[in-house]
Amino acid sequence: MYRLLFSLVIARIDAEAAHHLTLRALRAIQAVPGAAPLLRRVLAPRDPALAVHALGLDFPSPLGLAAGFDKDAVAYKALGAFGFGHVEIGTVTGRPQPGNPRPRLFRLVRDRAVINRMGFNNAGSEAAADRLRNRRPGTIVGVNIGKTKVVPEAEAAADYVASTERLAPYADYLVVNVSSPNTPGLRNLQAVEHLRPLLSAVREAADRSAPRRVPLLVKIAPDLADDDVDAVADLALDLGLDGIIATNTTIERAGLRGDAALAKETGGLSGAPLKDRSLDVLRRLRARAGDRLVLVSVGGVEDAGDVWERIRAGATLVQGYTGMIYGGPLWARRVHRDLAARLKGSAFPTLAAARHHS
Repeated sequence: MYRLLFSLVIARIDAEAAHHLTLRALRAIQAVPGAAPLLRRVLAPRDPALAVHALGLDFPSPLGLAAGFDKDAVAYKALGAFGFGHVEIGTVTGRPQPGNPRPRLFRLVRDRAVINRMGFNNAGSEAAADRLRNRRPGTIVGVNIGKTKVVPEAEAAADYVASTERLAPYADYLVVNVSSPNTPGLRNLQAVEHLRPLLSAVREAADRSAPRRVPLLVKIAPDLADDDVDAVADLALDLGLDGIIATNTTIERAGLRGDAALAKETGGLSGAPLKDRSLDVLRRLRARAGDRLVLVSVGGVEDAGDVWERIRAGATLVQGYTGMIYGGPLWARRVHRDLAARLKGSAFPTLAAARHHS
């Protein structure tokens, strides 16, 4: 039914307009007393074999919603109610910013992909902190922070620190995003000589701002050379980071079969074409770091088979976004149902056991 609705209606609506309509619907659900808890009882993963303990947290399942969908922490309660084991909000920047000019979001339907050049459009870290300040236990919420576009690269650390000080007290975990292709110069921060002082500053800010130790991860691009992936893994271990999220969107366009004009749009490509590279980066990180880092795999995750493959390749958690766009509002529930069935047909009693034997 959703596929029919998508092809007849949703695909004909501007991609960003459809996104905002979805957010309005989710906010409306949150505004109805008891609606989100009721949805959670029906749609949330309940099989204890899918549960994951990581980052000092108990996740009901490995599958979460990647950053980019709920940039301003306006719909995380409803998104959690639709079955995601965690929701990562953001990317949030130190200052409010409108992002890049429209159009800036494009569907490549034949490739089951999306190109975006949103440019971290968000209301800023103060606004996000206000929304998260009084949140109740329920959905595990990660907070993804990035650099404000107008802030010079030399002052990036101060911008990240400002966001950290405001948001660390309310985050279940923090993610430093240095890998979006849509903020000029941002990916330069992935170089170890720039990344080390940045991550150290964020770690110190989180420790002095939050009443507990907040897990800290870094999100990297799929376009890094293999040697640079190794270098980031080594740095994460050296600094005592909790994990790495791999990967962000790609600027590569190889192998696309759909609309040639759309494929030429600038921005980050997500979805099915990213699957192989994302998996390659995950395997490289696992070979380099073993179990010493929590690895979160994102990029081209479409179904339970993809989640299973990432778990077996060493991921502790898995995230999706474009998969939900093409899979619909019950996508997470369907993935969890199929993942539980796959697990029961395997030699492993739990997902944790499947990962440990990879």
